[in-house]
Amino acid sequence: MEFIWFIIIGGIAGWLAGKIMRGHSFGIVGNILVGIVGSVLGGWLFGLLGLGANGTFGSFVLALAGSLVLLWLARLLMGGKGKPVTPIK
Repeated sequence: MEFIWFIIIGGIAGWLAGKIMRGHSFGIVGNILVGIVGSVLGGWLFGLLGLGANGTFGSFVLALAGSLVLLWLARLLMGGKGKPVTPIK
């Protein structure tokens, strides 16, 4: 059951990070992957700072922070290239 929560939290964190980073989206599978990799990255970064996460909300904040850093690094390495997703009206 913990694995399912990990996927759900990762998916939501990846989706929200895509929205925060000016509308870039990778689809549901891509968002889940960004969220999962972001949660690992966030756990590592928070560990370097001596911080940790407890509970569902703490895990979400950690995953969101890591996802934002991951997307920022990806944008930095790509030179700002990328096609923004236009909102559906």
